Parts: sequence; C-alpha cells; structure tokens
Amino acid sequence: MHRKLCQLLVFSIMMCGVNSGSVIAANSQPKSLEEMYKEIGYTTVEEAVSEFEQHYKRDLKLPVRVPPLKFTHYFGRFNDLEGDVNDFLEIKFLNEDSPGHHYQIDIRPISHKIPMRVNDTFKLKNGGKAIYTNVTNFNLLVFERDGWQYILSVDKRASDQVTAEVLVEIANSIGSLN
Repeated sequence: MHRKLCQLLVFSIMMCGVNSGSVIAANSQPKSLEEMYKEIGYTTVEEAVSEFEQHYKRDLKLPVRVPPLKFTHYFGRFNDLEGDVNDFLEIKFLNEDSPGHHYQIDIRPISHKIPMRVNDTFKLKNGGKAIYTNVTNFNLLVFERDGWQYILSVDKRASDQVTAEVLVEIANSIGSLN
C-alpha cells in the first residue's frame, strides 16, 4: 500500500511539472516567420543567389515578374547538399496571413534536372518549351534556359489567380530588363 501511495505521489509530481511546463510554453512568444525560416537555412534572396552563382561560377537570371498575389515575405536558400547532383537554389514568396499565397522558384543545372510528368506544354517567347504539371498541393511550370532548369510552383489554392498562362508570362519575363 505504501509503495502504491509513493508511486501515485511521484506520478502527481511529474504531472504537475509537465503541466507547469505547458503553462510556460503557452505563455512564451511564438517565433516570427523570419526566425523560423532563418533557423532552417533561409537568408535573403540576394544572399542565396550570390552563393548559388559563386558555387557554379555562372550568372543567373531570375524572372522579373511574380504572380499577382500579395506576399509578406521573401526568402532564399542555396541547398549545397554534398555534391552538385542535389544542389539547387530555392526562392520562396509567402504571405503570413494567407497560406494559399505561396510561390516558389527552384533552379538547378540542366545536367541534374528533375524529370516531370507532362499535363500540358507551352511555347516560351525565346523558342523554348515549358511543361505544366501538378503535384499534391502545387501547380508547376518547368522549363530550361541558359543551362538551368527552372521550376515555378504555386499553391493550388491560388490557381484561380495564378493560371498556367500567368506562370508562362513569369517565365517569359526572365532577362526582360536586359
């Protein structure tokens, strides 16, 4: 009987400790989107592009246009994953208040491109071909230019505002300031 009482007491003390920890956690300030993304390796778009260009010793052209959505944050990350096969640049455009406003650009060398299933194809103004496809939660436009594979992806929740044709216009805006 004494042993069961001691076990119950220890269990109660542990639960109080867990509960008090929960109260502390609930009262702590949540991390900002900037802090969360910084913790997982994101920087400014400019820094990430610079790292990517230095790694490959080549210039990169980005689209001038973005989807007609409101974005509150822009992040970049150069994923240098032990060998060039999996290295790529990732640029995210997010809206902290509208999760469906999520647009991303992934860029990698053509020599390490990702094959894609084709739902539709479009001709770009430079004569190249773009593939339009979709994955679980995103619609993608995939094309090659200047030795790079570009993957433009937009959250499907924004597909009424960002159609395949809008993504093609974005792809066509690469180098339009030159």
